[in-house]
Amino acid sequence: MQGKIVLITGASSGIGAACAQVFAMAGARLILAARRLAGLQALVAQLPPTTDVYLLALDVSDRTAVAQSIQELPDDWEEIEILINNAGLARGLDPLQTGAIEDWEEMIDTNVKGLLYMTRCVLPGMLDRGRGHIINLGSIAGLAAYPKGAVYCGTKAAVKLITEGLKQDLLGTPIRVSEVDPGLVETEFSVVRFHGDRDRASQVYAGVTPLTPMDVAEVIFFCATRPAHVNINQVVLMPVDQASATLVHRQQS
Repeated sequence: MQGKIVLITGASSGIGAACAQVFAMAGARLILAARRLAGLQALVAQLPPTTDVYLLALDVSDRTAVAQSIQELPDDWEEIEILINNAGLARGLDPLQTGAIEDWEEMIDTNVKGLLYMTRCVLPGMLDRGRGHIINLGSIAGLAAYPKGAVYCGTKAAVKLITEGLKQDLLGTPIRVSEVDPGLVETEFSVVRFHGDRDRASQVYAGVTPLTPMDVAEVIFFCATRPAHVNINQVVLMPVDQASATLVHRQQS
C-alpha cells in the first residue's frame, strides 16, 4: 500500500474517516472527498504527520463537479489505485406512502448516482494503467428490505447489483471490484436519517454493541490488500447482537 493513491468519498466522518486512518497508517497517499471541507481538515490533523493528502470539497451527487474534480487532479495525483465509494446516507424512516420525496431524491442522488459518477470518472484511468480496485460500501439493507426503509433499501440493493454488474463488465481485465455490507455501525448515520434528532438516533443502538467505523475500515483494508489475483466479491458483517436488518438482540438495562 506504500505510496499508492486511494480516493475515499464521504471521508469527513464515520467509516470514511476510519478508512483514511487505516490506509494512512499503511503509507497510502490519500485523496479525501466530502462535502464538508472543515471535517476533512480536522481529519487530516488526526493522521500521521507524514501522510500525503489531497482534499476535495465535493458533493458526489453533482455530476459536473465530480468530473471536473477528477479531470483537474494534479499530475502526481492522477494514478488512483483504489476508489472507496463510501459516500451515502439515509433520510427519514417513513412508509413509502408518506415519505418525503426530497429525502428520496437525496438518497438516490448520493447513494446510487454519486457512486456511478465517481466510478465512471475514475475507472477509465485504472483500465489505461492496467491496475485498480473499486470498493463499494453497501449495506445489509441492500440484501433484504425492512419496514419504512423501502427507498434506502432500494438504493443499497442498486449498489449490490451495480457492483455485480461492474465485476462482469470488467471480466478479462485486472481491475478488482468489491462490496462491503455492514449491519449496525455507530456513526452519524442515524443522526442524519432523523434530521439531527440525536435522542431518536441513540435508540437505534440501545442495548446493542454495534460495529465501529474502524471495524468496517479494517475489512475494507483487508479486501484491498489481497494478492492481485484475489478478488473479494462481497463481505457481510454485523454485530454479534444482530442477525438481519430486522432481527436484533437488545440487552435490557
